[in-house]
Order: sequence, then C-alpha cells, then structure tokens
Amino acid sequence: MAKTHPAFVELAEYSKKIQNYESILALLHWDQETHMPQGGIAPRSQQVSLLSGHIHDERTGRKFKAHLEKLIHLSTGKHKVKGLTKQQGVCLREWWKKYMKDTKLPTSFVEEITLVTSEATQIWAVAKKENNFKLFAPFLQKILDLNRKKADILGFSEHPYDPLLENHEPCMTTQKVGVIFDGLKKELTALLKKIVKAKQIDDGFLHKKVSEEKQFEIGKMFLSKLPADPSYSRLDLSSHPFSMSIHPHDSRITTRIIPNAFMSNIFSVLHEGGHMMYEMGLPVEFWGTPLAEAVSLSIHESQSRWWETLIGRNLPFWKHFYPLLQKSYSGLKGVPLERFYRAINKVSPSCIRVEADEVTYCLHVILRFEVEKQLVSGKLPVSDLPEFWNEKMRELLGVTPPTDAQGCLQDIHWALGEFGYFPTYALGNIFAAHFFSAFAKQIPDWDKKISKGDLSFIRDWLKKNIHQWGRTYTSEELAKRVTGKPLSEDAYCTYLKKKYSAIYDL
Repeated sequence: MAKTHPAFVELAEYSKKIQNYESILALLHWDQETHMPQGGIAPRSQQVSLLSGHIHDERTGRKFKAHLEKLIHLSTGKHKVKGLTKQQGVCLREWWKKYMKDTKLPTSFVEEITLVTSEATQIWAVAKKENNFKLFAPFLQKILDLNRKKADILGFSEHPYDPLLENHEPCMTTQKVGVIFDGLKKELTALLKKIVKAKQIDDGFLHKKVSEEKQFEIGKMFLSKLPADPSYSRLDLSSHPFSMSIHPHDSRITTRIIPNAFMSNIFSVLHEGGHMMYEMGLPVEFWGTPLAEAVSLSIHESQSRWWETLIGRNLPFWKHFYPLLQKSYSGLKGVPLERFYRAINKVSPSCIRVEADEVTYCLHVILRFEVEKQLVSGKLPVSDLPEFWNEKMRELLGVTPPTDAQGCLQDIHWALGEFGYFPTYALGNIFAAHFFSAFAKQIPDWDKKISKGDLSFIRDWLKKNIHQWGRTYTSEELAKRVTGKPLSEDAYCTYLKKKYSAIYDL
C-alpha cells in the first residue's frame, strides 16, 4: 500500500490476518472434498463450524470495528480522513459494506448454518448415490429455513430471494434477473427447437470407455498447457469439480472422471482452470484486501466459461490441441478435426446441468432460479420438489429425469446452503460473451493466435481488463468499462445463434 494514514495500515494488516483464517478454512473444505476419509465428517464439521464462527467474530468484533471507525463513519460510510488513494477508498468502501452486512448475522447463526451444511453435504452424497430424496429432504428443509431466516435478518423490500442473490451477485435483484432470463429463455428455446429438427450429430466415438488413469493424465496435460504457473496449482479428483483458492500462489482445482465421457474431464479442467487463473491474476501485493478479491461469482463464472466454452469449445483451440489429444488417446485416431469439433458441440437436451451443451446449459440454470424462488417464498413445499423439478424439465428441455439423482439431487449447492448461487452460472455466460465482444474487436487475429497454441495473450488481456481490478468496480461497471456498453444478453445470444447455425446448417 502507498504511504497513508497509520489506521489504514493497521486495518489492512488486520484484514490480512482474517484472510489467512479464510485460507485455512478453504483448505479444510478442499481436504473434505478430496482426501478426507468419510468417517471424519463429524470432527470436520465441528472444526469448520468453530473456524467459521471465529472468522465471523473477527470480521464483526470490537477490534475490526475500532480500526474501521478511525477511518470511516459507520452510519454513513463517509471518510473521516483525507488523502486516501482511489485504491484505499475502494478498500474502505468494501470493508464497510461487508461489515454492515456481517454484523446483522449473529455468530451463533453462522455456526449453526455451517454445522448443518457440513453434515448435509455428506448426507446429500449418500442420498444422490442411493437415489433417495427422502433421506436428504429433512436437511434441505433445515437449510431452507435457515436461508429464510438469513433473508429476514439481512432484510429485503421486494422478494426474500433478493438478499440471498445479492450475496453472490451484488448488482442483481430477483426482478432484474427475471427480466434477463425471460429474454434468454425465449431466444434459447427458439434456437433449440430449430436444432432438434435438424440432422443430428453422431458423437458415439466420444463415449467409449477411457480409464481413470488415462483421463487424469490427459487432464494434467491440458492443465499444463494453460498459461498459469504450475508451481502455484494442483489437480485432484472429486465427486463434483471445483476450484479452491488458498492464495494467488496456491490454487487447487479438481476434475471428475466419467468412464464413458472423457471430454467431460477435459472441459472440467478448462472450466476450473479459468477460475484458477482469475484468482492467480488478482494483485498479490494487495492480498487480504478487497483489491485482491473477485468482483462477484458472476464474474468468476465468466472466467471459467470463457476458457471452457468460448475458447475450449471452438475450432481455433482444437486446430492446435486436437493432434495432442489424438496422441494421448488412440480412440480418436482417424477421426477428422471437423467431425470432432461438431461432436463436442452436439446439442442434446439432457438431465444433467454440468454435462449440458452450450445451448441448453442456461435453461438448466433458469429452471433452478425458478425453483429456488418458489422454495424461498414458501410457495413450493420441499416434499413437492421432485415433481415440480420434473415438470420444469419437461417444460424447458422436453426431457424427464428418470431418477431424482439425475433430477433435483444432482447438485451439491443446496447442501452447502448456497441459495441464490445458481443464477450466477447463466450470468457468467452472459458476462463472458459481453467481454468477448470487446476482446475480438481489440485482437482481430485472436483465432489465428490460438490455432498456433498461443494462449498467454488471452490471459494477459483478461488480467489487464478484469483480473487486476479486484473489487474496484461492480460487475455492471466492469462490463461497461470493458465494452463501452451496458450488460445485456445480446452478445451471448448472437454468439450461440451464429455458431450453432453453422454447425447445424440452420
């Protein structure tokens, strides 16, 4: 930090200490999902609950308040001191906003929801494996009740879903997301109807069994090709792929192996690698302050979907990397690049969100948004969830899940207590395409560069335009700053229609 008021330096150091606790908590979660023995869940739940409560105490306690009050009026957020830089002003703004929200939640509440969700994740895993919704239902009811309580504590004026959504995307409200999603749903369902009527793509060669060892080896190969320092990352296996940042110099990502869908592993690595590179691109010199924190989950998701879809599912990328994949997996020998490219972009409505193609993916998210609104408002009882879910699947995608494991039990998010998270997945796609429209104009030969295996210029552009700013700008401010235009779903819909009209000869 630049030379400034001593109280600011003290607050920054105190914030860094709290961030170290957050890193330890992240490490406990990473271990729980990767290497912890199943029998360790009870003590781990206690550990996570204790540490979560301690972190909450630190963020809302007397010491943090005293540091903050030396610099800012808590009632208004106005500065008490002069001469702060713009970056320091950003830090104060974000610290104050978070403090005012965190102090509304009692430590006992934070400990309770942490304990319940830590246990619920293990129950969810068993319920999904055994296709037993009734096993998970009582835990889901507890988590839903706690989220309603959280919404009441944080306060709202229009919909109880608003404060839950705001936790993940501060720029959005239920109403604003609804407007965006209504437009997106109309465009996607129209495009899907055309594709379903077109000649279908044969992707059978992508569904031959590939061993876990071979797939993991391929996953590590693709991770090594991404423009990220390998000494700062590692790849492991988990039941649900995720990215966990301990520090910009310590990022953990996981992938999932599906024996008869080896491309799923590759796309998971690219997706989680996008999250990883965002965290690595944050300014390490400001670690522990809002200047080194992601703007929101929507922006985070824009980075993962950027690498997975806008780069990883497009032809220029595979012009260079397909020969490398063919060398690693003999099952692709003799399969032309064009056939491979069409196959990995096959559109086929299915039950599983994480395996969905680009055209149907956001429809899965819209479904979850509509379900969550009904659950949080109390209009949908937990016991009716499986039937309601299946009705929405038929309405939006024209398919019916054969089991709850492939339906309402497929995602871990509710077990984690994360209501309001799902919309950021679709918003991430929209932000990514919005950013990409500017990227393509500024670097018109981007496709030629990628086809030669050059990916570092992409990382550099993202770091310059998005990563380096931390929480300096809101998501919507960042969107307009990068492109000169306010956020809309237009760029995303244009991208999908152009790409899939060519693939399906519409």
